[in-house]
Amino acid sequence: MNILAVEIEIPYAVDVSTTEDTLTVDLSDGRTISVPLGWYPRLEHASPEERANWRLIGKGQGIHWKDIDEDISVEGLLSGKPSGESQMSFKKWLQGR
Repeated sequence: MNILAVEIEIPYAVDVSTTEDTLTVDLSDGRTISVPLGWYPRLEHASPEERANWRLIGKGQGIHWKDIDEDISVEGLLSGKPSGESQMSFKKWLQGR
């Protein structure tokens, strides 16, 4: 039995923006992906200034927001995965704000 291995190259993030309800990421392959901000409760509860304070990590494989301690991977965005943070962890974070 032969198995054909196909290597899929995941694009990297080149720019990030948010609105009151959307996270938008521009990718290196020319695509733009937008997801509901509600997928990431920390971003949803962040101020516009905190949302604007992001940096690319891992050569664009992910995005980090220092002020709210949030990391999101491009691979997770492309696969449609919302935040995996537990409700208990999020509530503890929210109470500490």
